[in-house]
Amino acid sequence: MRVLVTGGSGFLGTSVVAGLVEAGHEVTSADLRVPDGPRTAARHTVMDVRDLGRVNEVVHEWQPEVVVHLASIVTPGKDSSRELERAVDVDGTSNVLDACLSHGVRRIVVSSSGAAYGYHPDSPEWITEDQPVRGNQEFAYADHKRQVEEMLAALRETRPELEQVVLRIGTILGERVDNQITALFDRPRLLKIRGSKSPFVFIWDTDVAAIIHRAVTGPVTGIFNVAGDGAMTVDDIAASLGKSTLTIPEPVLRGALAIGKKVGLTAYGPEQTKFLQFRPVLDNTRLKEVFGYRPAYTSEQAFEAWKLAHPATVRAS
Repeated sequence: MRVLVTGGSGFLGTSVVAGLVEAGHEVTSADLRVPDGPRTAARHTVMDVRDLGRVNEVVHEWQPEVVVHLASIVTPGKDSSRELERAVDVDGTSNVLDACLSHGVRRIVVSSSGAAYGYHPDSPEWITEDQPVRGNQEFAYADHKRQVEEMLAALRETRPELEQVVLRIGTILGERVDNQITALFDRPRLLKIRGSKSPFVFIWDTDVAAIIHRAVTGPVTGIFNVAGDGAMTVDDIAASLGKSTLTIPEPVLRGALAIGKKVGLTAYGPEQTKFLQFRPVLDNTRLKEVFGYRPAYTSEQAFEAWKLAHPATVRAS
């Protein structure tokens, strides 16, 4: 099968491309940069998803049967902006979809996020795929994933010939993962908002790569939450790391973040308390029973595996 992977040089894309190549598929990895070091049997091409002409050129030249769309800004750099992030996440996805429809691509696999549901106090304890995607305007990533999902929903009605597999992915952990989420676990004491358990659902990176491979080759289409079984609260994570928690009332933290953002002490504003309070907890029943994949790691096992790969995070005994 011919497969095009956008964002193929990124953290997740590298694993996905390697897995598809190993399974015998003809793979083109399209990204802003060609990876350094040893090459896989994949073809690598430079492509910016913001450039519709270039996206069309690559899809026309390679004629993929399936496109795996991973290109997105998950962790913005210090020089990033809301405009840049929207151009990549939303406009870039629109360009990829346009090219797929113009050149007869049969299926698109999209890496969405649990963040598309948004961080809301009235969310159910466990969120299933039939819940609305509401995002949060104040969180660029959540807001953009909501917009992308609305775009995909419209196309399911107007252009059903393009099959869709939409993966709403939880927090990815892996041996090489260090990001803004795992940075929370590096602190001597884990931050906790009073009255909130702030549960996390984790998924191991090799599970994600295997799920994407099945999404490319399997018969099932649709929308699926991607997470390991169970969840871990901040207290659970702290106990596993041998650390204590720092419990702060939400109004106090909100005020401190407002001041810190204003004077340049932190990049995070007062809206960040929602991110800590109302994390969407993904129910993976449909992933297991309809999509047909049971993650090898539970949320707790994924965290334990990540902890073993990052011994400096654990409190010295």
